Amino acid sequence: MPQTAARSGGNTALPVDVTLVKPRQIENTIRITGAILANESIALRSEISGKIENIYFEEGQKVQKGALILNINDEEIVAQIERLKYTQQLNEGIEYRQRQLLEKEAISREEYDIALTTLKTTGSDLKEREARLAKHQIIAPFDGVIGLRQVSEGSYISPSDLVANLYSINPIKIEFSVPGKYTALVNKGDKINFTIEAYSNEFQGTIYAIEPKIDPQTRTLQIRAICSNERELLIPGQFANIRYILNVIPDALMVPSEAIIPELNSHKIFTFENGTVNQKKVEIGLRTDKEVQVVNGISAGDTVITTGILQIRQGMPVQINQVNQ
Repeated sequence: MPQTAARSGGNTALPVDVTLVKPRQIENTIRITGAILANESIALRSEISGKIENIYFEEGQKVQKGALILNINDEEIVAQIERLKYTQQLNEGIEYRQRQLLEKEAISREEYDIALTTLKTTGSDLKEREARLAKHQIIAPFDGVIGLRQVSEGSYISPSDLVANLYSINPIKIEFSVPGKYTALVNKGDKINFTIEAYSNEFQGTIYAIEPKIDPQTRTLQIRAICSNERELLIPGQFANIRYILNVIPDALMVPSEAIIPELNSHKIFTFENGTVNQKKVEIGLRTDKEVQVVNGISAGDTVITTGILQIRQGMPVQINQVNQ
């Protein structure tokens, strides 16, 4: 317990409040904002133009990867494929007979090559038509939820027309940025806690990706985290209030903010020692609402003066009025 100076030079010592410096664990926490993103999202559009024959989904419906979304009239291309299949069968017969004759040296190699090339060309044409036929269907590329439908059966559609949006929302992503000065403290696998306006409960996510570049305009580092969303409480576009613990300091020396006196390019504090004031230059670290971490300049057990800061000077006698733990 610090001793109290009673008097010096016949004058009553100035009464001051003090705080005993004790090491304690603190969390280096930043609070930032972010946005909720879909794990995957896509605007469903047709690769070709044509009339919509059938629509196979309901708005807001969950669909699985590979599910048929809609198909466009394909009568013309189906007819072309059927004709090419007949042509292919015919050309296969011709190639076979020409090969038999070539083996008997009844025809030239050139004549056989023409038959073989015709057969292969027909096969290529058939594959090209089948590829075009596949474009008459829109297939879900992943599991997800379909949004609002923008087309109707019987309508004419082109590649610029939106059918609907497809979202994968479990898990969900959270995108946010931190100031570039924290780059060394950000790591994949770190946990973040966040809230959204719609619910009072807190959610937790895990950082899985970090942009390998500081944004030159904002001087921030862009980060993405992922969070389980089995109950589908989180939806893309929501605003997230994020609490990110960058690191934990087990033995930080914290003093009240009012005890820190800023100077040109430095800071100082006053301590109580043997009844008088002792001025010390200090280096500061983290700040909280009411306290500041001192990383250099004081030790555990020091008695820091927190009141009368503007009145006291180096070596001045003071009297302890109250000790704050």
